[in-house]
Amino acid sequence: MDEPKKKAANHYIDNKEFYQHMIEWKKTVIDAENAGEKKPPVTDYIGKCFLDIAEHLSYKPNFINYPYREEMIGDGIENCIMYASNFDPDKSTNPFSYFTQIIYYAFLRRIQKEKKQAYIKYKAVEAADIYNEFPRWVNSTTEEEGESETVDVYAKYFSLSKADIEKFTPKKKKKTKKKTKKKTKNKKKTTDLDEFLEE
Repeated sequence: MDEPKKKAANHYIDNKEFYQHMIEWKKTVIDAENAGEKKPPVTDYIGKCFLDIAEHLSYKPNFINYPYREEMIGDGIENCIMYASNFDPDKSTNPFSYFTQIIYYAFLRRIQKEKKQAYIKYKAVEAADIYNEFPRWVNSTTEEEGESETVDVYAKYFSLSKADIEKFTPKKKKKTKKKTKKKTKNKKKTTDLDEFLEE
């Protein structure tokens, strides 16, 4: 009796075919480098694989709700094209996993960039409202627990959590301690000099 075949990890890309295309393309890259020519662009098939991986990854629950999902996909594909020549067929036979990881980290970088931009807008709105014309804090009651909490309207509008605001808020440098140390050093020097002159 034949054993049941294991299901592929993904159904939209044939990893073996993808690997063969990467081997062939990598050979053309090596030939171009040896001839002192420019790196050849990725093939249509490889480019489509990058697009498919990025799109499918963007539908995962931790990425699907971001309004800049298209930008995330674009960043992922761009990163794959940039680092495609780094894929070594001798070390790995799984290009699907390799490029999924590249796209995943490209998504995370885009999220951080967008959150930083949102924080800048948040601070700009906060600075502009010097007369407190707009309601800044609102009491919100959760339906499930019935607990009331104070919500920052500006932060909610820009989809920023308290952790995001804390992360991007510049930390104040502790200059006072350094100054006091310098002063104490100077005092020591003057007292040493006074003692020397007295002798």
